[in-house]
Amino acid sequence: MADAPIGRPRASSREVLAEAACELFLERGYDATSVADITSRAGVSRSSFFNYFSSKGDVLWSGLDERITRLAAQLGDDEGADAAASVRSLVLSAGDDLAPDSLALAIAQADAMGIVDELRREAALRRARIAASVAERLRRGGAAPLRSEVLGAAYGGAVLAAVERWALDGPGRAPLAGVLARAVDEVAALPAAG
Repeated sequence: MADAPIGRPRASSREVLAEAACELFLERGYDATSVADITSRAGVSRSSFFNYFSSKGDVLWSGLDERITRLAAQLGDDEGADAAASVRSLVLSAGDDLAPDSLALAIAQADAMGIVDELRREAALRRARIAASVAERLRRGGAAPLRSEVLGAAYGGAVLAAVERWALDGPGRAPLAGVLARAVDEVAALPAAG
């Protein structure tokens, strides 16, 4: 029987690509870095890149995107009697065990990477995805359409604000879940509609 390798486990191609992309974004800037540059640095083929990501921007967002997709599915499947409590619980679970990743690095180093505008655009898309899923669940639970949309937007904003604050404060210092809980508490503190 062969001995197991000693030391750090070999990283997946996905992790290697993310690391290479972040290095290049820091060195050259986001706009000056191509997918070919990333694959060359990572030592993988272009097709390997597209097995994991659909664009260079997806390298940064893939971890959070997986959580947003899972959240949307959970909200879509949820039939609990208390929609507001379900939404709160499921949104909070999106922050569980998220480790610092390329998105956290990009947020913290946005100026150096030349990615400030890109992050704003992409964050808006994620806020909208969360907002739509939350609003739909609240409507199914009996909330008025306008209230559902407003609360959906608030929850989408809370998630992205928490991720940004977590990244800027040093993502390894505290779990995202605690920052997300504080952000969700801000949504809960909004006055009830009359």
